[in-house]
Amino acid sequence: MTENTRKIIEQILMVPKGKVCSYRDVALKAGIPNGARQTVRTLHSMSEKFNLPWYRIIRCDGTIGLEGEGRTLQIKLLKKEGVKVSKEGKVDMEEFGW
Repeated sequence: MTENTRKIIEQILMVPKGKVCSYRDVALKAGIPNGARQTVRTLHSMSEKFNLPWYRIIRCDGTIGLEGEGRTLQIKLLKKEGVKVSKEGKVDMEEFGW
């Protein structure tokens, strides 16, 4: 595991219940400018191994990035934590952003 991957994992684990963070902001908080795609890759390859709360990480405009069943599951898990998700699959980053 690279140092940047470790930093991204640490930031993802810090996102509190009931809050969301963008791929971009996870990377910025980890000290990795332009690291949004690395955040996506880390989530894709390591969510299960490190029990990451992957569903708390969304696009910077507040929309859900996944499609199909993954999208449905992400919305369900966010709502279970009290995060409001619009019919269009968007979260108010002012209210729920970390």
